[in-house]
Amino acid sequence: MDQAPGSRQDGDAHSALPVCYRHADRETGVRCTRCERPICPECMVSASVGFQCPECVRGGSGTGHAPAANQPRTLAGGAIVADPHLVTKVLIGLCVALYAVQYTVGDRFTDRFDLVGLVYMPVLGSMDGVAEGQWYRLLTSTFLHLDVIHVLSNMFSLWFIGRYVEEVFGRVRYVALYVLSGLGGSALAYLLDAPNQPSLGASGAVFGVFGALAVLMRRQRFDMRPVAAMLVIMLIMTFGRPGISWEAHIGGLVAGVVIGYGMVHAPRERRALVQYGACALVLAAVVALTLLRTSQLT
Repeated sequence: MDQAPGSRQDGDAHSALPVCYRHADRETGVRCTRCERPICPECMVSASVGFQCPECVRGGSGTGHAPAANQPRTLAGGAIVADPHLVTKVLIGLCVALYAVQYTVGDRFTDRFDLVGLVYMPVLGSMDGVAEGQWYRLLTSTFLHLDVIHVLSNMFSLWFIGRYVEEVFGRVRYVALYVLSGLGGSALAYLLDAPNQPSLGASGAVFGVFGALAVLMRRQRFDMRPVAAMLVIMLIMTFGRPGISWEAHIGGLVAGVVIGYGMVHAPRERRALVQYGACALVLAAVVALTLLRTSQLT
């Protein structure tokens, strides 16, 4: 059986860590964020995201695997940008702004864009909901909130966990993760909730970002105990408090894990294919669940 480049060929057969590509006698759990070769502390050069090896910092890897010096990339293939948290700030600003609109306009606005399967709207004199072809509710509901505590708690969580994920994923991949996680949570809630049960909130998308964060930290061999503890707390709150759509939380979490795995485990030579494929898989599941529920209600 062939061994992976940089792996130990002699010594302890039980060792699972690779060795530094420049120092064969030093095990390490850290990889260059550009060429992904294992590097020891002596070879680590601090970068805006993680660490880079000396050759990538100089702009010439010698193996042809590192991107050009003027095109640095993160572990997931995202571009290194001046403000790596811009999308997170925009998402938070958008949710806060829309809550201000909700507060100003009232239920007329919220009832038009929240998530509901099928319900009679006396004011409008018609049947409304996703089952009536209003699929936009699957997305718009993820940007609305019930009250100040609801929006602040979700936005604080997004700021806390989303910044690091955006740094590594890059803006486009991060937007895809957020939107598809929100849609995944909405689709599962649409499938399992009562048809006239409205729901709204960014929790499904936030759970998706958290799922991707867990996959990312596992990929980078970080200590997973804090992540596991946080997940347990989040799930206890999800199932232990009334009025919370656990379906949206679980749907978003599963979507985030699937997309996150595709993003950070995609091989470099087929990165785009695998990453697009993971996103397409989640989107296909959203469409399938929505069509299934719609067929049940109509």
